Parts: sequence; C-alpha cells; structure tokens
Amino acid sequence: MNVDRSVLEACLTDDRKAHKDLYAYCYQAFIPLCYKYHSQDEDARFAFNHAFMKILSGLKDVNLDDLNFHAWAKRITRNSLIDDYRKNKLHRSHFTTRESDWELEIHSQGSQNEAESQFAYQNILQMIDEIPQNHALVFRLYVIEGYSHKEIAEQLDLTVGTSKWHLSIARKLLREKINKLNALTETRLVV
Repeated sequence: MNVDRSVLEACLTDDRKAHKDLYAYCYQAFIPLCYKYHSQDEDARFAFNHAFMKILSGLKDVNLDDLNFHAWAKRITRNSLIDDYRKNKLHRSHFTTRESDWELEIHSQGSQNEAESQFAYQNILQMIDEIPQNHALVFRLYVIEGYSHKEIAEQLDLTVGTSKWHLSIARKLLREKINKLNALTETRLVV
C-alpha cells in the first residue's frame, strides 16, 4: 500500500477525508516503529499522533514531485520518537551500576523453519521491551536500526562512552534473560 499523490495534495488543502486516509496509511506503516520505542499502548499511540502532526504540517515544506513519502515520513516519525526520548530523559530513572563491555553471544543453531525463526525473533523483541528503556533504546538504535555510537550520542544528547555503556548493559541483561530461558527450556526437556 502506498499513498496516492492526490491524497497528499488534498491534505495541503485541509481536506478532512484526505487527512483520514493519510492517517490510516501512516498508522499502519509507522505504529510498529512507535511500539519499538514505547512498550505501553497509550505511549506508543501518543507518540504516533505527535509524529503524524509533524508529517501533516511538514507536507507544505516539501516538493511532492521528488518526495519518497514513506521514507520521508518514517524519518520524521523516528526523529520525533528520539526527540520525545530526549525531552523525557530527565524523568527516567538513572542507573549507577557499571559493568564491563561484553558482547551478546547468541549462536543460532539453524532454525528448523520460518515459524521457529519468527518465534525466536519475537521472544528477543519481548526481552528488549523488558529491559530499562534507556538501555533498550540504545540497543534498538545500534543493533536493529544500524546507527553508530557517534550518531546515537548526537541524537540522544549523550557521550559516545555513555552510548557504549547503555549497549553493554542491554547486552548483559539480554544475555541473562536468554540464559534463563535456555535453562528453563533444558529443565523442561529433562523432566
């Protein structure tokens, strides 16, 4: 599904039906991205609505002839999510423990099928949602989104060292969760 140019042009004239159509497209395309940054339904929807307002107001400043709408809107949504993180980071808890830098060691044993791979991926995403938000955000940006520590530091107003520290803690916490899951699975197999 892609946005028709006529919908974008109608949005520029404040056509309510076009706004509704654009909202439906953006919701389907970008709400999963919002859920990567917010584990609560209400927070994810609020973040999406905020990003959508930026998309809608930004339409007047772009050339529709040269616009890849999906990529442009995704960038606005991601930047909005990161801005939201920056604004609210003072309200989030601070962690004082310091650990050494470890690498996350997940060795795939070759999945039996696509469903099994998808199940494992969903489990890892759920585990990421369970770790503290500061660590999870840096982990997502670095591992899933492919940002460098320098880019993460600039976007989140951190030092490169702090970005690396958050990634290290996230990896440690995920490793512990994976080890617990593996131990639980082995226990079930033995019994």
